[in-house]
Amino acid sequence: MNRIASPRSARWLPLLHLAPVLLFVVPWFTHAGGTLDLISFVLVYGLFAMSLNLLVGYTGLVSFGHAMFFAVGAYGFCLLLQAGWGLIPAMLGAIGSSALLACVVGALSVRLQEIYFSFITLALAMLLYNVIEIWTPVTGADQGLTGMMGQATLWGVGVSGGIGRYQFIAAVFCVSAFAMYALIRSSFGATLRMVRDNEQRCIHLGVNVYLTKLAAFVVAGFFGAIAGVMGTLLVSGAFPTMAFWTTSADAIFAILLGGSRVFYGPLAGALLWRVLVDGTTRYTGNTSLVLGAIILVIVLLVRKGPVDRLNDWWQARKVGPVHSARDADGNPAALDKATEVRSC
Repeated sequence: MNRIASPRSARWLPLLHLAPVLLFVVPWFTHAGGTLDLISFVLVYGLFAMSLNLLVGYTGLVSFGHAMFFAVGAYGFCLLLQAGWGLIPAMLGAIGSSALLACVVGALSVRLQEIYFSFITLALAMLLYNVIEIWTPVTGADQGLTGMMGQATLWGVGVSGGIGRYQFIAAVFCVSAFAMYALIRSSFGATLRMVRDNEQRCIHLGVNVYLTKLAAFVVAGFFGAIAGVMGTLLVSGAFPTMAFWTTSADAIFAILLGGSRVFYGPLAGALLWRVLVDGTTRYTGNTSLVLGAIILVIVLLVRKGPVDRLNDWWQARKVGPVHSARDADGNPAALDKATEVRSC
């Protein structure tokens, strides 16, 4: 079935196409390494949070073990570079390895519900973290894997630092973000939202909920590994903390800060998170206390991220009550949309 974009959505298409251009022209206006590093950080961890949001926001699965895919992407990339692979083959090998791991982990975990799913993903991620810590000959343990980023070149151009690294990260982010957006706007994305909203109704409609959740888990692990590969370029190596549970918690915090029902909400959350961490580190000595208080306020009082709130205000202002059955991405309500797709 072909879906025609609404006039309201079409007005934003030029801005959507302009966003990647703005990313690539930033170096023309500033050569400050700190600015490029900040944007690179937001893109990498924004992509990681967006990949996790495929589970949290669109499928209703809260994973505390998403860091395992970030770490497998990072360590796989470094190990393959160390073995003499080129940049692109090493990327593909690392991402493919993470997708295979996601198949295995997902097959074990997506059968479980709510807190049990969260706990098993956390346990498996911590198992990987401990393997990294004790497998010193391969992973370098606490020292991590460093020293091979000089081999990261694309067509003779180094991507391990400076403008080359920034542009490579920006390009990979744009391709990945557009791929995720297309997936979410597809019938598969509508099915994910239907599973999130009413799993029992999905079963009655004939949807294979288990395979749908497993597919979402694998896709999230795939894009999480891409973020991990970009993370190695950002910090010039792979380190055990990439697999630690706090890495997953940071992504969940970014989703809470930005919002889970708008596609770019986690990206905005990653920016807010970096600003909050830098600000509290600079002006207070209690970063964890301040961030914890913010989480409490969001969970107990606000309930939604600022991007979700802004989207709700915009929908209420621009969309009449007749068209209110749309989700935060401007799609028809998930259950109705998925039913419509299945009937086509």
